[in-house]
Amino acid sequence: MSRTAFLLHPASALHDTGWGHPEHQGRLRSLSSTVGRDMLALHGRVEQMQPVEASEEDLLRVHTAEHVETIRAAVAAAAQSGSPLALDPDTLVSDASWDAALGSVGAAIAAAGAVARGDRKNAFVATRPPGHHATPDRAMGFCLFNTIAITARWLQAQHLAERVLIVDWDVHHGNGTQDVFWEDPTVGFLSLHQSPLWPGTGSVEERGGGAGEGTTWNVELPAGTGGDAYRERFVEAVDEAVAVVEPDFVLVSAGFDALAGDPIGGLALEPEDFHTLTEALIERTMVRGDSRLVALLEGGYDPRRTGLAAVAVLRAMAGVRPADPTLPATAG
Repeated sequence: MSRTAFLLHPASALHDTGWGHPEHQGRLRSLSSTVGRDMLALHGRVEQMQPVEASEEDLLRVHTAEHVETIRAAVAAAAQSGSPLALDPDTLVSDASWDAALGSVGAAIAAAGAVARGDRKNAFVATRPPGHHATPDRAMGFCLFNTIAITARWLQAQHLAERVLIVDWDVHHGNGTQDVFWEDPTVGFLSLHQSPLWPGTGSVEERGGGAGEGTTWNVELPAGTGGDAYRERFVEAVDEAVAVVEPDFVLVSAGFDALAGDPIGGLALEPEDFHTLTEALIERTMVRGDSRLVALLEGGYDPRRTGLAAVAVLRAMAGVRPADPTLPATAG
């Protein structure tokens, strides 16, 4: 039986926004450490997998050449100055950001290819920087390149998938991903997010345009929404999206800033809720007895709880029961 893959490109942890920034280097260190401590429970079911090298051609399936050159030049300027450079008040690059971003794309592509070919059951990729706010021609919201959109386009270019469903459970609306696939009926986009909240997009009336009309779904959730109410809305929306898109591959923008206590979110999920959501998504996206699913890290700015939620997703992917939340975090 194929196993669940876990991928983390070593360059991703070197992207330096400064320790005062919410999306700081400690996020991946905490996540990696938490996953490592859970390996007793995951032994024989989850294994680490090496990324492949991404290319500029991969980026250009989604982004303009001008955008790619803007990021490259900004990283070079940061390297020359020896300190992070701000693209906007929220989005920074350092001398390691180009390698981190391409490394995350390479990790996502490797995971998607392995799952599509049946070499791995499914996969979780600890991508950094996040990606779902990046539009074809703009970096924003901590995001440089839209990794999940690039992965979807790569799968289609390699003829490994025809119809892809992207499910985004980050607390913020994935405006960049929505923009990329707005008129594309072959890639469905479903976002559940807190509203009102930055970036101010993602109303229920936003359903796609042109040939893609009706293949975008936005579920707006009020601050304070907890696990039971969230799951009810999630299952209903997934069922509708699957019925329309009929996906042969599923990608998840797995942001964990919907957790209670996240410093820039206001929803009230607990880590174990992400085990439930992942199980429900796998159950509803089976194709010929298998769910071809890859989850990519997006937000989540309480490092300890983000790590616990990532483990919950990995456990659900691997068919392992959730951890007992009454036990210490170091327990397997």
